[in-house]
Amino acid sequence: MNAAPKTLRHLSELEQAGLTAADKRAALEKVAAQYAVAITPGVATLIDPNDPHDPIARQFVPDPAELDVQPEERADPIGDHAHSPVEGIVHRYPDRVLLKLTHVCAVYCRFCFRREMIGPDATPLTETQIDAALAYIAAHPEIWEVVLTGGDPLVLSARRLKQAVTRLAAIPHVKVIRIHSRIPVADPARITPELVRALRAKGKATYVVLHANHARELTDAAREACARLIDAGIPMLSQSVLLAGVNDNPRALGELMRALVECRIKPYYLHHGDLATGTSHLRTSIEDGQDLMRALRGRLSGLCQPTYVLDIPGGHGKSPIGPNYLSRDASGQIRIEDFNGGSHGYPPAP
Repeated sequence: MNAAPKTLRHLSELEQAGLTAADKRAALEKVAAQYAVAITPGVATLIDPNDPHDPIARQFVPDPAELDVQPEERADPIGDHAHSPVEGIVHRYPDRVLLKLTHVCAVYCRFCFRREMIGPDATPLTETQIDAALAYIAAHPEIWEVVLTGGDPLVLSARRLKQAVTRLAAIPHVKVIRIHSRIPVADPARITPELVRALRAKGKATYVVLHANHARELTDAAREACARLIDAGIPMLSQSVLLAGVNDNPRALGELMRALVECRIKPYYLHHGDLATGTSHLRTSIEDGQDLMRALRGRLSGLCQPTYVLDIPGGHGKSPIGPNYLSRDASGQIRIEDFNGGSHGYPPAP
């Protein structure tokens, strides 16, 4: 009997799969020593080893370019530490917090903004730390929403997830539980009926936000995993990262957004690439991102329009950075641009 495929974690395994070359081993060993590597069997099958520009490979296969660190890049590019009152909690916005139950992921993205903090060797939260994090949430009645993130919370067992959701649901002022995950794409078989049941809590709204960056990630198995969540009454949104060589053209980005909507997943955020260390080869310019958003507007359904956002370095939160369609002419009259580039006057308020 053949052994079941396993997650690729070592350079020798990547070489055997044809995903990296032996002559790059020395440089890649330095990359792997600094940033975690993991590619699940499902993701590995999506990669064309004969395509040097494969958009799935660019997201997950380590690259010597990761050793090129730019002066503006940061170990904590979005300022998690500055807003962490207790271990495992990030309280950046008034009405919601992040709860980081784990620092482990099924796959490790080469552009991850938490790449300095996550990986199989990262220390998980202890029971005492989890108690303190939940006590913090309970003591702050302004917290309306809790976002489970990490790491990837759906790597946890259904039992542990149920425990966390049940304890959050017992806090009266927490009304929404949101889960950010790659698992439906990276390891769709983990989305079992038991896990789906674990995410639901009576009287609370649960949302799952899928991280996907290319339409090819939405395989039949991934679509079925998402359908199990949605059919159980859990709405799904998406977040994507704008990545050079992956989705930085209108066709690729449009196909991704349409594929998500076809899966009943509402595109939520398109993130501009964060200033994470060693990721400059994957970042685009903001101007390119704005041009892409213009290309989607009016040509794709409104359901397919994410909000293009930048997480301001230093922990100042997200701001929308999409293109502006309003201006004023020399006389002060409002001008509005349509999706074809035409300019039209609009009367002032009476």
